[in-house]
Amino acid sequence: MTCPTPLISIITVVYNGEKYLQQTIDSVHNQNYKNIEYIIIDGGSTDGTLDIIKENEVKISKWISEPDNGLYDAMNKGANLSSGDLIGTINSDDWYELDAVQNIVNAYLKNPTKKIFHADKNCIEPKGETHIKKAKTSSFLLKYYGMVLNHPTMFIHNDVYKYHQYNINLTSLSDYQYVLSVFLKNKNTFCYIPKVISNFRQGGISGGLSLKQSLKENYFARKNAGMNFPQRIFAILVRLLFEIYKVFK
Repeated sequence: MTCPTPLISIITVVYNGEKYLQQTIDSVHNQNYKNIEYIIIDGGSTDGTLDIIKENEVKISKWISEPDNGLYDAMNKGANLSSGDLIGTINSDDWYELDAVQNIVNAYLKNPTKKIFHADKNCIEPKGETHIKKAKTSSFLLKYYGMVLNHPTMFIHNDVYKYHQYNINLTSLSDYQYVLSVFLKNKNTFCYIPKVISNFRQGGISGGLSLKQSLKENYFARKNAGMNFPQRIFAILVRLLFEIYKVFK
């Protein structure tokens, strides 16, 4: 029987993130659901990040500061330190809506056999404009277009982390490989919540990839996730057709 107040772990990965980290910490601390374990993984920051972490230690369950091999290595470290039934990640540029965790817990209690819970997010453009990115639950798009689910909204059962970790050899699409690997094994693992629960500042690593780099990363993400060669080539063609369509529409 699922506990009515399951422990939820939240990981924040940060490196020289003093500009927005306080907002991220406050968005976790101020959640209206309180059974939360909050973990911060710092990559050895040289700005004021450590000062902010130390000033907020009462709001943080665990934190470490040491060099790592990038974002996905840090996320793996956080998952390995987590004790919660579900594990979410919120990066130091981003923040949660105040009822984010409660929405996840409600869905988990209603769907105890599901393993990955995800929702919609607000995308914040560099000049401040905001638009909602709804998750696309199409199996075709996830397999052959790319990461159409919103990783910053995901809360993943700790059972999944026992068998899957993020690939530290990919620059920006290890989250796609991770999600696709789980999806290809059992698409019924996923539970979509049609609500905005997180706010995501645009301009990260994936946003800076050229089309060529994106196609290459997607190719290897699919290969590592278990898709065969014809499927991977078909995915490249699908993505190119979408890009052509966007130019001429």
